[in-house]
Amino acid sequence: MVKFMKTATLFALAAMMGACGPQVRDVEGGVVVKVKTDNGTEQVRVQVVSPEIIRVSATVADEFSTAASLVVVPQESKPSFEKSETEESVVLKTSALDVVISKATGAVQVLKKDGTPVLLEEAGSREFQPIEVEGTKAYTVRQVWQSMGDDEGYYGLGQHQADEFNYKGKNEELFQYNTKVSVPFVVSNKGYGVLWDSYSLCRFGNPNDYSQLGEIFKLTNADGKEGSITGTYVPAEGETIVRDEEKIYFEHLDRDAGLSKVINLPDGFPFMGSKVTYTGEIEPSESGEFKFILYYAGYVKVFINNELVVPERWRTAWNPNSYKFSVDLEAGKSVPLRIEWEPDGAVSYCGLRALAPVSDEEQNKMSWWGEMQNEIDYYVIAGHDMDDVISGYRQLTGKAQIMPKWAMGYWQSRERYQTQDEMVGTLSEFRKRQIPIDNIVLDWLHWPQDGWGSHEFDPARFSDPKKMVDDIHAMNGRVMVSVWPKFYASTDHFKEFDAKGWMYQQAITDSIKDWVGPGYVGSFYDAYHPEARKLFWSQMQDHYYPLGFDAWWMDASEPNVRDCTDLQYRKDLCGPTALGPSAQYFNAYALVNADAIYNGQRSVDPDKRVFLLTRSGFAGLQRYSTATWSGDIATRWEDMKAQISAGLNFAVSGIPYWTMDIGGFCVETRYVDGQNNFDKTGRENADQKEWRELNARWFQFGAFCPLYRAHGQFPLREPWNIAPKGHPAYESIVYYSRLRYQLMPYIYSLAGMTHFDDYTIMRPLVMDYPNDATAMNIGDQFMFGPALMAAPVYEYGKRQREVYFPNDEDTWYEDTWYDFYTGKKIDKTGLVSVDAPYDRMPLFVRGGSIIPVGPDMQWSDEKPADALTIYVYTGKSTSFTLYEDEGTNYNYEKGQYSEIEFEYIEESRVLWIKKLGNGDFDGMLKEREFNIVVGNGKPFSNTAKGIKVKFDGTDVKVQL
Repeated sequence: MVKFMKTATLFALAAMMGACGPQVRDVEGGVVVKVKTDNGTEQVRVQVVSPEIIRVSATVADEFSTAASLVVVPQESKPSFEKSETEESVVLKTSALDVVISKATGAVQVLKKDGTPVLLEEAGSREFQPIEVEGTKAYTVRQVWQSMGDDEGYYGLGQHQADEFNYKGKNEELFQYNTKVSVPFVVSNKGYGVLWDSYSLCRFGNPNDYSQLGEIFKLTNADGKEGSITGTYVPAEGETIVRDEEKIYFEHLDRDAGLSKVINLPDGFPFMGSKVTYTGEIEPSESGEFKFILYYAGYVKVFINNELVVPERWRTAWNPNSYKFSVDLEAGKSVPLRIEWEPDGAVSYCGLRALAPVSDEEQNKMSWWGEMQNEIDYYVIAGHDMDDVISGYRQLTGKAQIMPKWAMGYWQSRERYQTQDEMVGTLSEFRKRQIPIDNIVLDWLHWPQDGWGSHEFDPARFSDPKKMVDDIHAMNGRVMVSVWPKFYASTDHFKEFDAKGWMYQQAITDSIKDWVGPGYVGSFYDAYHPEARKLFWSQMQDHYYPLGFDAWWMDASEPNVRDCTDLQYRKDLCGPTALGPSAQYFNAYALVNADAIYNGQRSVDPDKRVFLLTRSGFAGLQRYSTATWSGDIATRWEDMKAQISAGLNFAVSGIPYWTMDIGGFCVETRYVDGQNNFDKTGRENADQKEWRELNARWFQFGAFCPLYRAHGQFPLREPWNIAPKGHPAYESIVYYSRLRYQLMPYIYSLAGMTHFDDYTIMRPLVMDYPNDATAMNIGDQFMFGPALMAAPVYEYGKRQREVYFPNDEDTWYEDTWYDFYTGKKIDKTGLVSVDAPYDRMPLFVRGGSIIPVGPDMQWSDEKPADALTIYVYTGKSTSFTLYEDEGTNYNYEKGQYSEIEFEYIEESRVLWIKKLGNGDFDGMLKEREFNIVVGNGKPFSNTAKGIKVKFDGTDVKVQL
């Protein structure tokens, strides 16, 4: 351990060095180096958190901030390190890393022990610009690091909807919004990650905001007039409007107009059923790759230089989406621009902005920009692989909890069950049809229409909510209930918060009404205040908890006080917070709100596992037993595809439990009409045919996500409401639901690994194949645990798809892959076209895998796991640990769980079964039977014939 100098000695040293160069002083865990830079006098603090984790802070203020991190939990260990100095640098050495701080520039280099770079700051790249908001002074900051090579990829950043996977060379703006979850953590396939400890609006990549088209292009309208684009507005009925548009920026409601119209669009124009085009030419002043962002609601296409660069996309009018694309353009060369837009709503949105070219060298560097921070503050986490890095992230931000076992089963939800009879009747129908299910969800507006935030039930529709919950429990189901951090101003709960100063006031001041009935004024509580969090839980405890609900659905946790407003107004609506301006604490609301419920429930019922589902999230969310879903996504094939990359990047962001609305939430009118106009003779119309195939494909994908959940607007989302029994869509949905439960021993073991080993369940291929140049860019297939590779089908009518079969280049043997359903070996690695029949998603098993499989079940703990089939796929030596505990309590934190290791040795074809040395638990099986099946060449069946062995906790050797 470093010996720290006494304060008097430090002051004396500082005085001696003040006139002659950089000052160096020791601090707890590390060192501060003070240097002169373009920013003025800059202090750089480097602290050792662990041998593999380094904290770097920098400021131009006189002192470093003493504010506690919302993300990083207190670290118990005080790691040892050595410090040395040369004329050029200060070096901190741990057992794993060397950290070099330049005395000339303050730039920090993190190196492996052999001198190989882990992460290198770009010298002189730090930027500090003073900012003051609501009387609070801070800085807008930027930090840049060198690229670690062309074969490097960046992953994480949360969950975004532009269908981007590898963020190397790309840009992402980090803020919270419905369908967009921002997490300031990125992982490189080069064995490191960066946690950027900031809660404000951030930008990864280019620090600049997208520009209006006229700011970077010379615009010419359809008549050849410079300075604008021609907008042509053709209503369903009435007169066409043609006008010049200096910018295509119709992206939010006009605050000055009382949020009654979209900014910049023609007043009074009837947009529902209209057709709008924007035509003209754009001419750049420089050559290169221009990055565009399209903001849209309704149907939209974009053509540049007469090429379709954005095929038709759709999003519901009240919940627009962003899509990014790039186009190479030549300086001085005008090219045609055409946007075709069908608004599909009385109020709708469209916008197109762009970024000027940046050199590949600059664009490929890692760059973070933060709008309002006390200082630059980040953590470098080094590791052998991406799993190591995520483990370090969870060391910093908190362990992932083990979810209740039932949460790993199927959840049925819809927007929304209107009555308690609908709730109970739906679960009863599942049981009648023998379709497995664990959880049914009660969505919003179960309260009286004017009682949002009252936590009371509408007696006309929910006459006895306690009986409803009891009836569901009697059918071995669980109930999740929707609880928002939103309160109408007329409710007692609002007044209770308001009396303490714990309600955001801007929505009240502006009399913003929501969309319910005549519209009601309300706002959100300030979850940044610890006492407000306690009050929030106390109100839930008084009203919901006595009814026996099993889990909590924390909707609109961005917080989304009002849809479709500009970013500045969003900040105004959700602040100031108890900690400071909302500009500084813009992104972390979901984290502190999850704290309220997790610690609230554990304070009153410490042994019952908490389960939270939240629409937003932030770094550290996993420590509060909280999962995130991808928000109110659309029911389009492109949206299904975007969920794959979105879920994978969210998983790499260190938060392991993620789900989505299977089938999509917001529905195109054609699907609603298709359902309503369905020929009662049973014949499908074209739209219903597509709807059913879309849902079948989405359920196939969803069965291999960490959490398996259907939800959405009408049409109804229960399997029998999607398609009748016997239809291939219905049969496929039921098959994958049953398969999910057959795989429950495997899935729940992955949950145990997630807690004890910091594992990641839903895994992009790059996690297991970090050196594979193809795998690093594949965001549409993934590993589900160590054994299974899923390749969802996301195009209508497709009966084949290309699947990439990676090969481990670090070993002397080739990986082998087997078709999950048939056991047939895939003849080659690389890109292969495989069959994808309507009722089956391509699914493969990696050679050298062990998969424990259970019996058919209707709910997660219906039957004891006393007879399991253990599939062994040979090809290389491997092991798998079967994890079991009591499923609903926290005894696993006390060591009360079971682990049984299955170890397969390829050379001898021997499988060893061993009880690992850990504690027992109530109900743990002392004896059981394992049915060992070699999966190579055999169709999958949980009742396949194999070698049956008895296991009583002593080692068993099985010769295969």
